[in-house]
Amino acid sequence: MSFIEKNKKILLDMYPGLWEELSSGDETLLEDNKIKDIKIETTQTGDPTLCINGIYIHSPRDPLREGQRLVQAANFENGYVVILGFGLGYTALAAAGLGLPIIIIEKYKSILLKALELRDFCDFLSNNKLIFVVGGFGEGVTDALAIANELISSKNDEEPKSGDKKNIGQLSFVIRNKALISLDEIWYKSAEDKIRTWTMRDDVNAATHKRFGQRWVRNLSRNMSAIRDLPGVSHLAGFVSNDSIPVFLAAAGPSLDKIKPLLPDIQKRCIIVAVDTSFRFFVKNGIQPDFVLVVDPQFWNSRHLDRCFNDKIGEKTTEKTALIAESAVYPPVLNLPFKNKFLCGSLFPLGTFIEKQVDPKGRLGAGGSVATTAWDFARLLGAKDIWIAGLDLAYPDLKTHFKGARFEERSNSESSRFNPVEKWVVRLLRDGFSFKAKSGTGVQVLTDRRLSLYAAWFENQFKQNTDIKNYALFQEGLAISGLHSADMQDFLALPCRREEIDSLIQNSRQKIDKVFNEQQKKKERAARYESAVSSLKQGLDKIKTAAEEGVEIARRALRYPLNEQQQSKVLRELDGVLKSVTESDVKEVAGFLFPQMDEENIIKENGENDQFRSYLKTLLKFLDGVSQAVKFDKIR
Repeated sequence: MSFIEKNKKILLDMYPGLWEELSSGDETLLEDNKIKDIKIETTQTGDPTLCINGIYIHSPRDPLREGQRLVQAANFENGYVVILGFGLGYTALAAAGLGLPIIIIEKYKSILLKALELRDFCDFLSNNKLIFVVGGFGEGVTDALAIANELISSKNDEEPKSGDKKNIGQLSFVIRNKALISLDEIWYKSAEDKIRTWTMRDDVNAATHKRFGQRWVRNLSRNMSAIRDLPGVSHLAGFVSNDSIPVFLAAAGPSLDKIKPLLPDIQKRCIIVAVDTSFRFFVKNGIQPDFVLVVDPQFWNSRHLDRCFNDKIGEKTTEKTALIAESAVYPPVLNLPFKNKFLCGSLFPLGTFIEKQVDPKGRLGAGGSVATTAWDFARLLGAKDIWIAGLDLAYPDLKTHFKGARFEERSNSESSRFNPVEKWVVRLLRDGFSFKAKSGTGVQVLTDRRLSLYAAWFENQFKQNTDIKNYALFQEGLAISGLHSADMQDFLALPCRREEIDSLIQNSRQKIDKVFNEQQKKKERAARYESAVSSLKQGLDKIKTAAEEGVEIARRALRYPLNEQQQSKVLRELDGVLKSVTESDVKEVAGFLFPQMDEENIIKENGENDQFRSYLKTLLKFLDGVSQAVKFDKIR
């Protein structure tokens, strides 16, 4: 049996659809205008090598050894491997020895087929966790990374390793076949941009935690009673699914300006879901969104709602709008005169702890932007058709938001001769690490890493929810796979259903109010709330006491040299302290309050060669940090 027949059999058994994808169509390398000449040569070691356009894709002498050197130079510890450019598979086979999941990204189907024809991959295909992204526009990269991350996470749960310093879900290394990449640098760069966007999520989350952690806690501590008093979005789940009513989602990108003439038609035909940044756009134009989402905890974010109430513009345009908020929002937001208010599930341990015991609210997706949460809310409503505007995730014509957005007004009001509006925009574009990418219209548009991260979230969700059709009006921003350009006539052909929508929302509100605010249920929630707050305070007090005890033990042990028996006693005492902290019911809350620590830097800073004293100093800093964190009086 030939190599290709043996390899094909395994592909058909273990990788459904891959062989069909590879063998579909009549693509050959020579049909690509960048490929002029292809040669297969036998090297001195007897292994085949590939030469394209006079460039050797692998070593012409020993490609097997070359692949091994590339993997050794990568210095892997954990995570997963990404192979950019499979070629004849020498690097991928060498990487298999690491026992990690491998993502293979190869533009050319014909090269992969040629590899399957020339080499025996039976063992490689059968005994490794492989994920293939082949051809197309590299749209499967994000899904592949998500799958690899899940594989690593599950392996970590089954086989925990002590001493790992890296985030186990983090990408370990990308191995590039530079010769192969040079055949289509744009394609491979696009794939690598997706990888970079995905792997920077942990850095973004860590930076956000460090910057806003205490703000979230302060807001939550002031809003905790809202968890008791406001219903959750779970009460709204599926309430339009039986009526097939479309949802119109308004983000705040520059293209939102173009829908202004269509607003009356949109209101007649759709349930309108606005984000906080686009809410002003509707109010200013005399349209009442059915729902507005506010999830950001910052003060400046709450300013997007300025001048939407208690003036001639807003006094009659929010009487039917319901607020959807996260419990860590800036507290005055929950006091605004919306028609109804609902909470989505908390994203933070403090809110989650109270919700679990009092009243779970229903989770909404969090992709880093309120627009991602708004889309997931539309999904939760049961919408099968979501019409979207303002989801540019880019800067078409160097514009950042719709005209009249808070950002624009602030930059205009605070501009000066030496700090003009243009400087604000340039600073925004510079600080976001901007780059050009394909737009929905096929031309290049300026975007940045943060916005491309949101785009990756949407692409992933669209693929997971194939029953939902997503249509973009005026798709001038970043191209998003699964977001279809909408025909205006198709939208205007939708039936007018405003009376039906108003009736459905009103009936739903009445049912929710009757169930949620029934006197006995309110009384039971109040009792659960008091119990949850009490157990939270008691739990934090116990952690504080244990941490302070550990601090004192460590400090006392560092004062004098200890013999082996004394060291063992100290370690047993500290183990008991750590057990009290790590087994607490509120450890997640304490962990969120505790500032993140870099273990490697702490070890370097303590300047100790003695392993025992180094451990004591590291633990002392940790426990002192825990003690100070749970003293945070805004939560107590």
